[in-house]
Amino acid sequence: MDGTILVADDDRTIRTVLTQALTRAGCKVRATGSIETLWRWIDEGNGDVVISDVNFPDGDGLEMLPAIKRKRNDLPVIIISAQNTVITAIKASELGAYDYLPKPFDLKKLLSKVNKALLNQGAEKSVIPQGGIVEPELPLIGSSPLMQDVYRFLARILHTDLSTIITGESGTGKDLLARAMHDLGPRSAMDFVRINISSLNIDKIEGTLVGGKEDLKITPASKGATIYFDEISEMSDEIQLQLLDLLRSDSVIDKKYRLISSSRLSLQNLISQGVIREDLFYRLNVVNINLPPLRDRIGDIPDLTKHFLQLSVMLGLPQKTISIKAMQLLQNAQWMGNIRELENFINRLVVLVSDDEISANHVEENLNLIPSMNSDDLDTSNGKLSSSVERHIKRYFDLHGETLPPPGLYNRIMKEIELPLIALSLSATRGNQIKTSELLGINRNTLRKKIKDLDIVVTRSKKMM
Repeated sequence: MDGTILVADDDRTIRTVLTQALTRAGCKVRATGSIETLWRWIDEGNGDVVISDVNFPDGDGLEMLPAIKRKRNDLPVIIISAQNTVITAIKASELGAYDYLPKPFDLKKLLSKVNKALLNQGAEKSVIPQGGIVEPELPLIGSSPLMQDVYRFLARILHTDLSTIITGESGTGKDLLARAMHDLGPRSAMDFVRINISSLNIDKIEGTLVGGKEDLKITPASKGATIYFDEISEMSDEIQLQLLDLLRSDSVIDKKYRLISSSRLSLQNLISQGVIREDLFYRLNVVNINLPPLRDRIGDIPDLTKHFLQLSVMLGLPQKTISIKAMQLLQNAQWMGNIRELENFINRLVVLVSDDEISANHVEENLNLIPSMNSDDLDTSNGKLSSSVERHIKRYFDLHGETLPPPGLYNRIMKEIELPLIALSLSATRGNQIKTSELLGINRNTLRKKIKDLDIVVTRSKKMM
């Protein structure tokens, strides 16, 4: 890399780390903990790329973005922030940031973005939005790396009209994300119309999209509305063909709808199986957002729990707090129903617990009342791990009722087994990968790959778990 990088962060440690890394990469670096100094450098024409935090004692990095774009529109600004919310990502995108990374960030990823910004400098001009940004109440909670990926992707497509499919298991929040895409976007003043594909016939769908079905007492969606097709994987062959014809018709095209769809199943797999028409899929799927299951973002459970406790107060329920040990139990539980199941469980605790604080005992007692969480299901006293695994998988199938779980079950189950197996083995060997590979009976390269794929932190000389 070759260029001058302006680094602005009020944390001296971060300034030092970035200065050293960028210098080793071949860049010249000027670092400051002040917005005023950063602006002076920019005003003087210094720097090829800016890396800036948001909060400073003397200002706000995001609020300075419009001024930077007016002064030097070709200067890429990469925002780094510990305020890891969807609003931060959207603000950064709308105000003209080249990219956004949440703290703690991956240093290699940041260097890659700097290199890309240097190579593409001036290739695109940013549009400075007019007026302020309204911060609505958001249903999207969490600051885990996987949710940060969702936020960044959402910020990129928010002001487009691209048809979008949201995928994810039941209970991951697909409806909430669809609503957020509407409420945060330019169509927020227009209608948001949810069409449940599994419960409506084509006449009702046509009446909603086109009109002319007064006898069914259906009010057609207004021009420019967001149309949300819920669970498109459940369409019959006949509905698919009829819906495709509708979407191709001038009467629907003239309405200029924004189309958002959701599916708990992998549509690519359904296409290969002949269950979903490929031509319909490509009309609905220009971009795809995948919502991660709760088991892959357990670090978000405290924030989600606090959010649900606050919502319960707004519903007129008693105000509750929750102990640290109780929160740890929530993070260790198997939430097969994802966020929806966690929310229902928190509401149950708020109603049933008479104390002001929800304790670990309260959580444990109520978890044992849920068949899918019952500790008896995890009993391995007979010495057979296979029996416990069998019960675990069976309850997973039972939770989906008459429908099948999302495709990819084998890899999900194997990951759940491999992660604790490898993590505990590394803990037993104090992080010695040579001994761990011998203990597990696998190749060292294989072990390294699994550690990377499973995102296991290896710590030498002390136990991990």
